[in-house]
Amino acid sequence: MIREKDVNMAGYTTFRAGGNAAELVTCENREELKEILAEMKEAGKEYMILGNGSNILFADEGYPGTVIRLGEGFEQIEIDKENCSMCVGAAVSLSQAARQAAANDLAGMAPISGIPGSVGGALFMNAGAYGGEMKDVVRSAVVYCQKTGTVEEIPVEEMDLSYRHSCFQETGDIVLEVNFLLTPGKREEIEAEMKEFAHQRNSKQPVQYPSAGSFFKRPEGYFAGKLIQDAGLKGLSVGGAQVSELHSGFVINRGGATATDIIQLMHLVQNTVFDQFGVRLEPEVRIIGYGRK
Repeated sequence: MIREKDVNMAGYTTFRAGGNAAELVTCENREELKEILAEMKEAGKEYMILGNGSNILFADEGYPGTVIRLGEGFEQIEIDKENCSMCVGAAVSLSQAARQAAANDLAGMAPISGIPGSVGGALFMNAGAYGGEMKDVVRSAVVYCQKTGTVEEIPVEEMDLSYRHSCFQETGDIVLEVNFLLTPGKREEIEAEMKEFAHQRNSKQPVQYPSAGSFFKRPEGYFAGKLIQDAGLKGLSVGGAQVSELHSGFVINRGGATATDIIQLMHLVQNTVFDQFGVRLEPEVRIIGYGRK
């Protein structure tokens, strides 16, 4: 277990912005995770689990609790080609898992292969792209159950997976590994499909700048990016934060953006879109520590 105090979290998020956490703990195995969680519970200390930081922004004010990351002991990948299944540790990147599936002639993960999150974080958010979601390829997950303090396997039917939502957001249960159920395929065809999705992503999204992907959830009946563009907000900046000129659904760090810049820009976009169209945009990005008293 590695423990660090007063750690700047900008380096642990894809936004490359934000404040400090009071403590950062990296757990290398389940025993260390159980140990730190027991300590947090006994001391009544605030904590959160952090994956790849691709959908997170830490406010400049900082986070007074403990941020827990899963280390190398949660990076295993086990493949059963005969049954078209793959067991993947929560700390493995989703792109790495997709590449391993393709290398073993297992199809189904191409649409989500470019999402820059960890497998655990992707399930927590039911991440999706290009018409595919985690719920389409997950069979079950092994989780640490907060209520009982035990490790349990949960079938996908009990995860309440919907648009950018899972039951783990309410229960706080921690995903340790994810079991994927895929379909037989041919490596060359799967990799070609992944390459095409990557081309679409790279040509239409501002991948050269730090961001958290699509900043806002898709409002029912609308597309957030189109609403923002139609409101005349493409290219709008606050400090180093900008509504991307390539894709209005993205807020990017053009260089030196603070979390406050990003949050102020978020409010500007929300208020303008609501004033013009009566639609309330909700952030898909989880903002940690903002608005604390």
